[in-house]
Amino acid sequence: MTADPRFPGFDVLAQAAHWDEFTRAVVFGRLHQLPPMRFFTPQQQAALVPLLDQLVGQRAAPGEPKVELARMIDARLAELETDGWHYDTMPPDGEAWVRTLAALDADALAASGAPFAELGWDDQHELLARFRSSHDDEWHGLPRSAVWSLWTRYAATAFYSHPALWNEIGFSGPSYPRGYKNLGVDKREPFEVPDAHPDRDPVRRSESDSEAR
Repeated sequence: MTADPRFPGFDVLAQAAHWDEFTRAVVFGRLHQLPPMRFFTPQQQAALVPLLDQLVGQRAAPGEPKVELARMIDARLAELETDGWHYDTMPPDGEAWVRTLAALDADALAASGAPFAELGWDDQHELLARFRSSHDDEWHGLPRSAVWSLWTRYAATAFYSHPALWNEIGFSGPSYPRGYKNLGVDKREPFEVPDAHPDRDPVRRSESDSEAR
């Protein structure tokens, strides 16, 4: 997902033969067998997709693949697979997502006269930056900090459960049933790849990539 990867040549799926059948099905299902949208309406989905892309900095060029975060989150909510808790100042996660997406569209309409999905990337980014920088924690009747926690928890969980991101961070995937033999700091398995840029700050790199785009 980057032109200058930290772990060049590493492909976690090359280890799929060492996983059990169930694990392979789960991992490959994130690539090819995501279910259709069942929880969110088309209008909600329209706001959800760009919101998630903004949260993880996923701005692919036309024709480039992207992680389908919206369908992964939709599947969780449709199956009631939440985190098992929520802030007592927030409604249950499904209701919270519906309410906050509507509120985000309301803010976009008030600021720019168009729903969130119809704003350009920079305008979406600016709207979310204003959301984060506000000193008023109340936002459309909900605590702003808890809303941000809801959005980022779900976005990060979906993003980093995808094999493409495992390749990007050098994560070698499920360790069973094979296990590991080289344990310890700076120890690598034969199939693992060293970090090509150990001194590069990934956060600063992400920010510079976004500015370049």
